[in-house]
Amino acid sequence: MKYRHLFFDLDHTLWDFEKNANETLHTLFERHDFARFGTFTVEEFIRVYSDINHALWRLYQNNKITQRQLRDVRFVRTLTRLGVPEDQIPATISAEFTDILPQKSAVFPFTHEVLDYLKPNYRLHLITNGFNDIQGIKLASSNLTHYFEEIITSEQSGCLKPDPRMFQHALERTGAAAAESLMIGDNLECDVLGAYNAGIDQVYFNPDKRRHFTQITHEISCLSELKDIL
Repeated sequence: MKYRHLFFDLDHTLWDFEKNANETLHTLFERHDFARFGTFTVEEFIRVYSDINHALWRLYQNNKITQRQLRDVRFVRTLTRLGVPEDQIPATISAEFTDILPQKSAVFPFTHEVLDYLKPNYRLHLITNGFNDIQGIKLASSNLTHYFEEIITSEQSGCLKPDPRMFQHALERTGAAAAESLMIGDNLECDVLGAYNAGIDQVYFNPDKRRHFTQITHEISCLSELKDIL
C-alpha cells in the first residue's frame, strides 16, 4: 500500500461550504428583515456576499489582510454595495454569521461512506486554512470528528496553504513521510500545487468538472471515486 496518511481539506471538499453558507445567509436576511429596503433580494445578497468573501479570502491567503479584517469587512462591504446605509448595518451580523455557520451539517455526497471505507486502512487528517475557533464545531455538527487523528490549521502552523511550510508542519505533526502521503482538496492552488511543492501526491476534487491545465496525480468529480484510487 503506497499511501498511509491521507490529508483532507475541509471546506468545499467534505463540508459543503456553499450550501451551509447560503442557508446561513438566508437566516440573516430574514432575521434582519433586509427585504424592507426593497433594493435587493436574498439571492442578490448571497451573490454579492460570495463575491466579496472570495476576494477577501484570496487577500487573506496571500497574507495581505488579517483574519479580523476579513471578518470585520465582508458584511459592511456587501451591504454597502447593496445600498444599505452604513448606520443601518447590524453591528452583530459578522458575529452572528460566525456563530450560525459552523453549526450547519451539510456535507458532499458520499462523505461519510467514503470516510468509513478509508478509516480502517489509513490514517486520516485534516489540513485547512479555516479558523481554529470554528473548525471543531463544523466537524461535530456534521459528525466528522471521529474520523480524523490530527486537525492542522493555518493558525496552528503559522502559515497558510499553499505555503509548503504548512504541509511540512502537517507531516512533522503526524509523523508522516511525504512519499506515503496524499492530499485531497478542491483548490488547485492551495491544495494541489501546495502539496505538489511539498513533495506530496494530490487528488483534485473537481465536482463541477472545471477545465484546467494543471498536472495532477489524481482527479475526481465525486468522493466515491476515491475508492478506485485507494
